[in-house]
Amino acid sequence: MTDARFEDGADTPLRLIAFAVEDLQVISSLVQDAVLPIIEMQWSPSERRFAMLLNRFLWEGIKDKKPEGQGYERVQSVLAFEHVQNIQTQSIDRKDGNLIISILEISFHAVEDGMGFYLITLAGDGAIRLNVEALEVTLQDVTSPYKAPSGLKPNHL
Repeated sequence: MTDARFEDGADTPLRLIAFAVEDLQVISSLVQDAVLPIIEMQWSPSERRFAMLLNRFLWEGIKDKKPEGQGYERVQSVLAFEHVQNIQTQSIDRKDGNLIISILEISFHAVEDGMGFYLITLAGDGAIRLNVEALEVTLQDVTSPYKAPSGLKPNHL
């Protein structure tokens, strides 16, 4: 019998939970360049949950450099924030059902006793601020990976 190797692992849907800033940084890197229509955001005040159904780029699926248009994938994932007290947005027309947004980064800013706020920075000067009682975020893949429609890897110049 030999030890298992990384290559022996099967691809499985991602499911991560963050309770600390360091954990959130991992989730933030995985959702960088995720895109979603504005209508795929849902705020549930009674459950104190804010969730997004996003199409995230599979950064973890890039094993080596590939020619543009070959093999890049995305997957639909649910990104959920718990213990949300209220939400504020900047430079986003929430009434525009055709608006597509792209996530650049998610950060947490502590205020006191575990309370604080998430700042979801979007491409094009937009932002979402979630005021929360505690840090708890879940990222879960809900579909199989699919070929990225553009065939391109996101590129930040």
